[in-house]
This record gives sequence, C-alpha cells and structure tokens, in this order.
Amino acid sequence: MSVIEPVTAGEQLREAFGCFPSGVTAVCADVDGVPVGLAASSFTSVSIEPPLVSVCMQHSSTTWPKLRGLPRLGLSVLAEGQDDACGRLASKKGDRFAGTPTTVAPDGALFVDGATLWLDCTVHAEVPSGDHDIILLNVHGIRADPATPPLVFHGSRFRRLAAI
Repeated sequence: MSVIEPVTAGEQLREAFGCFPSGVTAVCADVDGVPVGLAASSFTSVSIEPPLVSVCMQHSSTTWPKLRGLPRLGLSVLAEGQDDACGRLASKKGDRFAGTPTTVAPDGALFVDGATLWLDCTVHAEVPSGDHDIILLNVHGIRADPATPPLVFHGSRFRRLAAI
C-alpha cells in the first residue's frame, strides 16, 4: 500500500501538482502601445452564467499589477507548438513577445496568434488564496478553434495530446 507523505516543502507540492496536466494560457494587454503579458497554467472554466473563467497569479508577480486595472485583457489558450512563446511569456527577463505574432483588439486586449482559444475578458473579482490570488475573469468575447490542439504542460514539460 502506498503511503501518504506529510507536506513539508514547496518543491514537494510543485512535483505533486505537476502530476495533473494543464493547458497553458497567456494573459495579455496592450499598454500604451507596448505588449504586456504573462503565462499562466492555472486556468479553468468557472461559470456559464455569467461567463467566468479563472487564473491564479502569484503575489510576487511584477506583471499582474500592470494588467489588473486595464479595461480589457486577452486570454489566449496556447496551441501545440507554442512552447517557445510560452517559455518567453513565463520568463522574468528579456522580451516576452520576441518572435510571437499577436493581435490587439480595439479595446486593448492582446491575443497570441495561432492559439486555440481567445477570450476577451475583464476582471470580475480577485480572491486572496495563500501565496496567490484567484482571478475571476468575465468573458465578453470568444474566438475558438477546436481543431487546433492545445499546448499541454505535465511533469514540468510540454506534451502533446494523442487521439484514442
């Protein structure tokens, strides 16, 4: 029989949470003509009525404070093959958008071209939760391409979905 280990370190939790595959999103906006954004793998649908999704943001993020007060945010569910773009968006240094084609909506939401899903959002609520905040986003517009497979993150690396 397997043994349940007591939680003693953050690294232990990171490894455990990595057992659950997730998609990867980019949360972005145009700020005075400059693209600003970050990668978030803690994305989930929340509600149909009203249309809500959530992402989680670390309290230590220096990018989220630049985005949280904007009128619109673009959430892109990254597609298979966009692992390099994801790596740049997750980086703390360098140009996060170098080599990544984007589209800016008239309302300032910024989307990653080629993503499987675009959601045009506003912040609905922020819920403090440990060392992160759960950000509830109200969805105002959608562009979905179900034929484009998503980028999948599992076990600290990118993977592909396989049809069965």
